[in-house]
Amino acid sequence: MSDWNANVIAEFRANEGKVGGNFEGAPMVLLHHRGRRSGEEYIAPTMYLADENDPAVIYVFASKGGAPANPDWYRNLTAAGDGVVEVGTETYKVAVDELTGDERNRIYAEQARRYPGFAEYEVRTAGIRTIPVLRLTRAS
Repeated sequence: MSDWNANVIAEFRANEGKVGGNFEGAPMVLLHHRGRRSGEEYIAPTMYLADENDPAVIYVFASKGGAPANPDWYRNLTAAGDGVVEVGTETYKVAVDELTGDERNRIYAEQARRYPGFAEYEVRTAGIRTIPVLRLTRAS
C-alpha cells in the first residue's frame, strides 16, 4: 500500500470517516478487497455517492484519477462480486454490481456535477475506457 493511501486510511479511521486535504468534505469509503490472483487483502480509499432513495446503496467510481487503466480494486471487487466497506464508523459487507448504459451515465453525471474533477477524469479517458461505476449494496 502506498504511503498516501496509508495516510488517508489512518486519517479516515482517526476522524470517524472524515479526511482533509483534497478530500475535505467529500464522502469517503474504505474499500476492502481481496486480490483475485494473490488472495491478499487490500484497502483502497475512494469517494462515493450515496443513493438518494436507498440508504443501503452507495456508488463508487473506478476513475483512477483519469488514468488509462482501471484500478486494481475495481477488478478485484467485480471478480469477487462482494466486498467489505468502512463508511464513517461502520464496517459491513456489500454486494457489488457494475452499472451500465443510461443508469451508469446518470450516476456518473451526478458525481461529476457535485465534484467537477470527475468530469475531467472522463475527458482524460475518452476513447480509451469508460470509467466504471459500481453499486455497493449492504448485505443483510
